[in-house]
Amino acid sequence: MTENYEQQFEDSITHLRIELSKLRTGRANPSLIEGIKVDYYGTPTDLNALGSITVPEPRQLLVQTWDKNALAPAEKAIREAGLGLNPTNEGDKLRVTIPELTEERRRDLLKIVGKEAENVKIKIRTIREETVKYLKKQEEAGKISEDEKFRRQQELQKSVDEYNAKIKEIADAKEAEMMKI
Repeated sequence: MTENYEQQFEDSITHLRIELSKLRTGRANPSLIEGIKVDYYGTPTDLNALGSITVPEPRQLLVQTWDKNALAPAEKAIREAGLGLNPTNEGDKLRVTIPELTEERRRDLLKIVGKEAENVKIKIRTIREETVKYLKKQEEAGKISEDEKFRRQQELQKSVDEYNAKIKEIADAKEAEMMKI
């Protein structure tokens, strides 16, 4: 690969944060539903492209579409998204109440958090392996010395360790947030 592994690591951390923000923790968060695809005149469209999503109360989302004809398809899409949400159509807006999490659902979500964190760790290991191969090719081509290769590999490993610690920190924070009642 190349030597821009730091940026790839940052991208992986950003991806983890985005994926974990989609997991419901009992509090309303627009990111929970903004990516839901709505069949809008035959075109799958993200919900956040059809209107605004606000949080009027800690456990409630309010969806106001710019086109009143998009309200019914948006309601249907939220119901069918598999998130266990049941929006209420108030004529000009949808009110989505986030139900309390059960203990069983919390445990399932914790497994998902662990899986997402592990996927990002695997991605970081893959980036490390590609970077080591790149450094080896650079050395074989005479572009860097053996000492330089080992120095860069040590820097790379130090960076991998730092990012793995960040992943653990992010996952632990999400787990703590989920277990809060």
